[in-house]
Amino acid sequence: MTIYEASGEDSERAADKLALGVAARLSRYLQVLTQARKMGKETISSQELADYTHVNSTQIRRDLSGFGKFGKRGVGYNIDSLVAQIRKILHTSGQQNIALFGAGHLGTAIATSDIFADHGFRVVAVFDVDRDKVGSRIGNLSVRHYRELREVIDDEEVVVAVLAVPASAAQTLADDLVEAGVKVIFNYSEALLQVPPEVTVHTSSPAVDLLYALYFYLA
Repeated sequence: MTIYEASGEDSERAADKLALGVAARLSRYLQVLTQARKMGKETISSQELADYTHVNSTQIRRDLSGFGKFGKRGVGYNIDSLVAQIRKILHTSGQQNIALFGAGHLGTAIATSDIFADHGFRVVAVFDVDRDKVGSRIGNLSVRHYRELREVIDDEEVVVAVLAVPASAAQTLADDLVEAGVKVIFNYSEALLQVPPEVTVHTSSPAVDLLYALYFYLA
């Protein structure tokens, strides 16, 4: 099956104009496609994508058609090709290095999960301030002391930080990360972080996700 591939220049122009809603939906499509590939699927239809993402199939086709001719009627989308194209559109084709802060239960679960690796992200360092945790191993990484933050971020060219720390420590950590040059912070704490406009913060809350899901059930 042949899938149209836009030129790199065309894809970059399109990505620069992405609305937040489009970027969010493309990210959801990518998540489903990545999981479907791990399950051994080679193709997927817009209706299957709709079933998994709860986005109308017409909207899915409209989102994708804005970047080229994807898929083939009666066959669907080639998953490998579509993953590559969406990553190109979202500027995530290359590998991105992540620093993880917090070596507790949540941090350990994140560091040893495939959730980031599946999408081209690599956890290159885990930090903590607990002397009992510093020096221990999580997967193939040795937990570093927090004071090594600046050196590691520079050496590993880290642009993304994941915070799995108590809310009371999150803002101070965010301030240090901004000063070190980190541009994206994924926040698993309940703290409301204040950062400069050029830094992006995404706060992940299972409770908020549950409320969102329940809204559609109860409404």
